[in-house]
Amino acid sequence: MNLPSVGTQAVIELPALAQLFPALERRGYQVVGPTLRDGAVTYDTLTSLEDLPIGWTDEQGAGQYRLKKREDAALFGYGVGPQSWKRFLHPPEVCLNALEREGQSFKVLKPPAPAARQAFLGVRACELAAIRVQDRVLLGDQQVDAVYQQQREGVFIVAVNCTRASPNCFCSSMETGPQARSGFDLALTELAAPEGHVFVAEAGSSAGAEVLAELEHRAAGPEEVRAAQDAVQAAGQMERQFDTRGVRELLYENFEHPRWAEVAARCLSCANCTMVCPTCFCTTVEDSSNVTGQNAERWRKWDSCFTESFSYIHGGSVRQSVKSRYRQWLTHKLAAWVDQFGASGCVGCGRCITWCPVGIDLTEEVAALRGSQQNKNGQGG
Repeated sequence: MNLPSVGTQAVIELPALAQLFPALERRGYQVVGPTLRDGAVTYDTLTSLEDLPIGWTDEQGAGQYRLKKREDAALFGYGVGPQSWKRFLHPPEVCLNALEREGQSFKVLKPPAPAARQAFLGVRACELAAIRVQDRVLLGDQQVDAVYQQQREGVFIVAVNCTRASPNCFCSSMETGPQARSGFDLALTELAAPEGHVFVAEAGSSAGAEVLAELEHRAAGPEEVRAAQDAVQAAGQMERQFDTRGVRELLYENFEHPRWAEVAARCLSCANCTMVCPTCFCTTVEDSSNVTGQNAERWRKWDSCFTESFSYIHGGSVRQSVKSRYRQWLTHKLAAWVDQFGASGCVGCGRCITWCPVGIDLTEEVAALRGSQQNKNGQGG
């Protein structure tokens, strides 16, 4: 069997894409991807193409999300939903250790066996960027997160290039999309046209090339490559823009700006933005035991800088006001993150805008600070 080379572009007809599932399962992968649940596109275990949100799209706005039917049978014709791949790589709850009493002592219980290797289907470019950010934070820093490392090893990634942009997306401003350029094993661009429903596929690794070789495909012609490029470029024409020039300095220089109080008057401090964010990584640790005292467990759970208890030290919480907590989140995401890890903590997916109950938009907040700064500088000149 002649293997396609890395970078090879091929055309896969819709029926042949179904062969992807057995090809991955033969390699020991459990396929995880988008499906419909509870009125949203979420990520869960898949067994076939029929599990995908076929013919569905979404309408998003600030604090708004709604599914609606498309006029075609596109498999990936939606924007990102409330979940990110962080759920599988940096799980919301992890049992760090468990103890059981044995006489006057305890024995450490063995952790559960590792789950099957995972294959992620439908990873968008902004989500690939988010995985790279978490790789830097949880694998590339002084301390390696063992749980993340175990979940991350051996993941097979099938990326999907965006051919439509959600109103809340601004990945083009962050230079993280809409096209996947690295970090994937296979990348698909869906062309759901009346004359034919096909996918232009690109092998991004030797493992991806091996899987592509097992799918019925043909070499992509110039017109098909151009059609895929045009579809992705169309998605790049986004309504929402975010000026990233000097944003780190802008936030540091406006620590006491009255805008923080204005946004705090709206913010519910609910932590939705951090829960849906694909890069936020904050956690807390909780110890528990049963009423008999025979068993004890230590759990790590997602936490948020929006909770008052998150900054608790002896004597009370450091950030007691909503104003201080929102400022901490935004300044860390766009400024201090750069100091710590060398890149922004925002990938422009827009989830925090969509899933904020009151529709707070971080691009508007930064633009307000920038406008105020420009007015101040203009008056001073």
